[in-house]
Amino acid sequence: MPTALDDATRAIIRATVPALDAHGLAITTEMYRRLLTTPEIRDLFNQSHQKDGEQPRALALAVLAYARNIDRLDALGGMVERIAEKHVGLNILPEHYPFVADALLGAIGHVLGEAATPAILEAWGKAYWFLADILTGREAQIYRAHETAPGGWRGWRPFVVRKRTAETAVITSFELAPQDGGPIARHKAGQYLSFNLNLPEHGPQRRNYSISSAPGADHYRITVRRARGGVVSQWFHESVQQGATLLASNPSGDFTLPDSPSGSSVFLTAGVGSTPVISMLQELATRPTAKIRYVHSAHSAADDLFVEDIRREAAEGALTADLFYTHAAAPPSEGVTAHEGRITADWLRATVERDATYYVCGPEGFIRDMTQTLREIGLPPAQIRYEFFGSATDVELVL
Repeated sequence: MPTALDDATRAIIRATVPALDAHGLAITTEMYRRLLTTPEIRDLFNQSHQKDGEQPRALALAVLAYARNIDRLDALGGMVERIAEKHVGLNILPEHYPFVADALLGAIGHVLGEAATPAILEAWGKAYWFLADILTGREAQIYRAHETAPGGWRGWRPFVVRKRTAETAVITSFELAPQDGGPIARHKAGQYLSFNLNLPEHGPQRRNYSISSAPGADHYRITVRRARGGVVSQWFHESVQQGATLLASNPSGDFTLPDSPSGSSVFLTAGVGSTPVISMLQELATRPTAKIRYVHSAHSAADDLFVEDIRREAAEGALTADLFYTHAAAPPSEGVTAHEGRITADWLRATVERDATYYVCGPEGFIRDMTQTLREIGLPPAQIRYEFFGSATDVELVL
């Protein structure tokens, strides 16, 4: 365990909260500017999140949350676990951490100027390495678990696209089997694969995509929405055909089902937020006592990912479903309730199941609205799980 921060260091960190509130984004933007001049570090990042400012905003919130909670770091446990899982997926290693330390402290000094006294820089150096030690320790545990699991591996493993399926006009699934023909690790439903890609004219890229296949299969399936202006998602749709080889790391992520779920499970999703959830539903189908409700919002049935799977499972009595379509009414079917419009806070309040665990996935605004409503209703945090794609820019979601 890392040595606890001393009182003097924590006092200085607390005192810097107003400066971080005012200048946090400028500090993290400068930090990334410095990091991205180092090739071995630059290629670890999602360049799209740099261009739109998403990553600096997310990190600014994380740094602010760390400073605000410096006296009660147990409140950051969920954030630390998500970061560690993402780092392992991207193959972040201990030797990368000094680059970040230099960039962060340099950015603090650059942005705050004379206000960044030697005492402040020393305190933030200690605080950074305290958190880094926690992260690298947890990441080492995850790496070992991956490497020693049946079918597991460490680093990047080549996978071949065995099958490609158009799900909708803008969403395509890719079935991946290991190039070496060996077994693969059984993923936890809800996890993702990270990919090390090299795109013509765009260079190295790292991306995460949720696994949409059932745990225990001889392959993984990812499902990719073609995002407007999305360099990597467009490349997948235009260039990744059957027989292509992709480098992937071991499945990662903490948006997963408990080993022994109790009570009901409600899946609250919008758009491609259903991609990790479909794997969860397939896993729960092996547990005949599970009580499942699926609530999903899409534009129309033509845009609704895996809708036929949901209708079939509902007809078989495996789950009940509420389908909300904003542009066209959902056709009725057994076990499915059709709705026009979006999932609203009022509807959620009127239908809440207080013994259920809610799994929320979709655009950040949707997650924020749904989780806030569930909190207001009085559901305890342990019954509210969520996954966001990309980097959260809302402090409540970061924590």
